Amino acid sequence: MNLRPYQQQAINDLRAAFRNGARAPLLVAPTGAGKTVIFSAIAKAIAAKGRNGLVLVHRRELITQASRKLTDAGVAHGMIAAGMDGANASIQVASVQTLIRRLQKITTPPDLIIIDEAHHAAAGSWQAIINHWPDVPLIGVTATPCRLDGKGLGNVFDTLIEGPSVQLLTSAGYLSPARIYAPPMVADLSGIKRRAGDYAIDQAADAMTRPTVTGDAIKHYRTLAGDQQAIAFCCSINHAVSVRDSFATTDISSELLLGNTSDRDAVVGRFANGETRILVTVDVVSEGFDIPAAGCAILLRPTQSLGLYLQQVGRVLRPAPGKVHAIILDHVGNVTRHGWPDDVRPWSLEHGAPRASGSAAPSVRTCPECFAAFKPAPICPCCGAQCAAPPRELKQVAGELQELKREGIRQRVKERKKARTLPELLAVAKERGYAPGWAHRVHNARQQRA
Repeated sequence: MNLRPYQQQAINDLRAAFRNGARAPLLVAPTGAGKTVIFSAIAKAIAAKGRNGLVLVHRRELITQASRKLTDAGVAHGMIAAGMDGANASIQVASVQTLIRRLQKITTPPDLIIIDEAHHAAAGSWQAIINHWPDVPLIGVTATPCRLDGKGLGNVFDTLIEGPSVQLLTSAGYLSPARIYAPPMVADLSGIKRRAGDYAIDQAADAMTRPTVTGDAIKHYRTLAGDQQAIAFCCSINHAVSVRDSFATTDISSELLLGNTSDRDAVVGRFANGETRILVTVDVVSEGFDIPAAGCAILLRPTQSLGLYLQQVGRVLRPAPGKVHAIILDHVGNVTRHGWPDDVRPWSLEHGAPRASGSAAPSVRTCPECFAAFKPAPICPCCGAQCAAPPRELKQVAGELQELKREGIRQRVKERKKARTLPELLAVAKERGYAPGWAHRVHNARQQRA
C-alpha cells in the first residue's frame, strides 16, 4: 500500500519507540491524517509475520471504517461485534462492548493491541481489556491525546509520538482551510454547573434553546455556508430534535443521527450521497465520521472540552471536490474558548490538553471594536484599538455572526470610523443587529484614547 511520507514516518517512530523500551506508545495525528491507514499498514506487517493483532474500536461506524481500510490494504481480518464472532484470521477488529463480554473465551492473546480513538482508553471497559493481557504491547491512535475531561493518558500510554500538524496537512492539501464565523458575544454560561469538567448537559441545552443565544442558525447557514452539507452539534437529544424541527420548516433537508437511531446506516448513507443537507446530532459523529462532503460544522453545544471541540470541527476539514473552505459556524463561543483548529498545542501524557481557561490565555482574541480575531496581543492589528484580556465568560447578546479573520474586516472598520458620534454608532449597531452596548464601548474607548 502507498503511504504518505508522514504516515511512513509515524510507523518508523512507533517502531523506534518499541526498540527504545516503550510498551504503549500513543500516536497523535489530526483528523484527516489517515490514522486508520497507518494502523492498517501496521496490521498488515503483523499478519505477514504470522502474528495476531487486535484492533479495538467503540462504535459500529468505526468497525465498518476500520474493516474497509484493512480490506483496501489487503489484510484478511475478522470482526468481533454484535452478531459477529470473528473469522479465523490473525487480525481482528473488535467492538469494546462485545469483546468485554467474550474475554474469557479467547484462549490465545494477541501479539499487539491497536486502540482507535485512544482518548477513550482510560475508561473502565477499555482498561479491563488492557489489563486482561498486561504484557501485550499497545499502540494508541488519536487526534486528541486527552480524556474528554482534559486529563492526561499517562496511566495508559508511556510515550507520546506527534504526527503531522494541521497546518502542515492544510498546506499540503490534505485538509481544507477553515473559515470561522462567530457572534460578537456568546451566551452567559456562568450559572451553568460543571460535571466531569464540562457544562452540565441539561442546563446547557436549556440555555441553547433560547433564540437570543443561538441566533437564527438557519439564516446564518443559508448566508454563510451556501449549499454545503452541514453537521449540527447539539447539547442533548431534546435540543437536537428542536434544531431538526426548525430546519424542517424550511426547504433544507435534515435528519437526526443519535445513539438510539435504528436506521443509522441509512441516515449516514443519505447524507453521504447528498440527499440530506443537514445532519443533526449530539455526539454520534464527533469521532470517526469520514464523509469529506461535509463542509460545514454548526456548533450549538458549548463545551469546556478541547478534545470534543477539535473532534467536532475535524469532521468538516477533509477536502472534497468544490470545497474551498471548511465553514465553522460557532454560535457558542467554542473557538474563542479553545482557539483555532490549526493551533499548535503542547499535548502531554501527564497533563492532557492545554487548559482553556484559568492560568492559560485563550489562543484567540476578538477585538471589541471591529470584531477581528487574532492571536493574543494588547493592540488589535486591524484597527489599533486597545484590547484587554477577554473575560472568562462572555455575556449573552443577540447578533449577526461575524467572520473571524486573522487580519481584520476592512469594511466594518470603515463603517465604524465614519460613525463619529454616539448616536451614529448606535445607528450602526442597530443596522448590524448589535446590542447598544457595542456602540457605548466603542465610544468610551475613543474617549479614553483622545
